[in-house]
Amino acid sequence: MLGEKRLPCELVIERVWEQREEFLALNPAGEVPVLVEENGLAVPGGRVICEYLDEAYPDTPLLGRTLAERVEVRRLMDWFENRFAQEVTRNLLGEKVDKRLYGRGHPDGNVLRAGYGNMRFHLDYIGWLAETRSWLAGPSISMADFAAAAQLSALDFIGDVNWAKAPAAKDWYARVKSRPCFRGLLTDRMSGITPPGHYANLDF
Repeated sequence: MLGEKRLPCELVIERVWEQREEFLALNPAGEVPVLVEENGLAVPGGRVICEYLDEAYPDTPLLGRTLAERVEVRRLMDWFENRFAQEVTRNLLGEKVDKRLYGRGHPDGNVLRAGYGNMRFHLDYIGWLAETRSWLAGPSISMADFAAAAQLSALDFIGDVNWAKAPAAKDWYARVKSRPCFRGLLTDRMSGITPPGHYANLDF
């Protein structure tokens, strides 16, 4: 969102488990992300940051231009950050990556099957939205698109998205990952995992 609004920022890694007093003063919950403005204002939490950025820097609105659009953007953000994340991302990324990272055993086949089955439904829904609208929530790109793309990017990184069976969703995602603000994210890498060749290819 910062990139789409062309707002420069400096990313800082916070080791939240250290519970630094200076960080807890910024966000008593001890969680990331936290946006700290040059004037010292601390804005904690992803959703709060999104709302703040659209109010503070309205030239490039990403939460919708009308009340109806803003309702739809928020609805879809909630859909992807909660329903999609629980039904798909947690089942696939959680089983394949998190379990290995935290030494919690092998992936559960039943959970993986549920994740893949749920993904088909969600990809169909994304495809329907993309075919009936310019962007997922309406006429302009919004945080709904970024919320959906964030989930899919993580799953695409481990090669778990069957794009061949979701052409409309694939075309929409290609448009999102071709945005200058999104391209940098595609260069991030995680130790021990090699993404598929198409992952950072803007045209698949």
